[in-house]
Amino acid sequence: MRLVLRIGGSVVASPFNSALMNGYAKLLLTISWQGHFVAAVVGGGSLSRDVIQVAKAMGLSEPQQDEAAISVSRLVAQLLAFKLGRKGLKIVPVSVVDAAQSVEKGKIVVMGGLKSGMTTDTVAALLADRVKADLLIKATNVDGIFTQDPKRNKHAKKIDEMSFDDLVGFFEKDKHEVGIHQVIDPEAVRILQKKRIKTIVINGFKPENVMLAIKGKKIGTLIS
Repeated sequence: MRLVLRIGGSVVASPFNSALMNGYAKLLLTISWQGHFVAAVVGGGSLSRDVIQVAKAMGLSEPQQDEAAISVSRLVAQLLAFKLGRKGLKIVPVSVVDAAQSVEKGKIVVMGGLKSGMTTDTVAALLADRVKADLLIKATNVDGIFTQDPKRNKHAKKIDEMSFDDLVGFFEKDKHEVGIHQVIDPEAVRILQKKRIKTIVINGFKPENVMLAIKGKKIGTLIS
């Protein structure tokens, strides 16, 4: 199997959780040892958003705010990459092409952000398309996609399955904003719909959920 794992910064870096980071490193190694091609894309979490606010207060432009946040996501990615040892790629790729080439060589790739105006969700979707991934898993801070924000409405219900077409227009935001924070960002949604990349959204606080998704167990929200 070819797998791209999108690890939310809200999971491992809001605040930083070293035990969970180690858990994901172990998980990535296990997936690789089982014979799968795997790459991860990680976000910068609350630290990225704090940096954006500082940059904004300094009067920096939106692209500059974005670039600062991207640096944070790459830092998180570097920490995870170091933990992978010889099986991992020691540097954080700064292009999807470079990342895909390393995946083809059997390396476990960990990426952060790439450029202003592009979230790590979009990076993951582009990488999944480039490596012809069988599955994209997003490990986030909720159990899946809900009818409404479950943190604001206790009556919100989890959606077990949905189509790519249902996904378009489902979320509140339909275009990129600096520091955007929703389950899947708008541009990534469009890529997933166009490329028909099978995606599962799961609760990322339990890394074992990733293995359940790989095994085809009913978990999170399946988008296909």
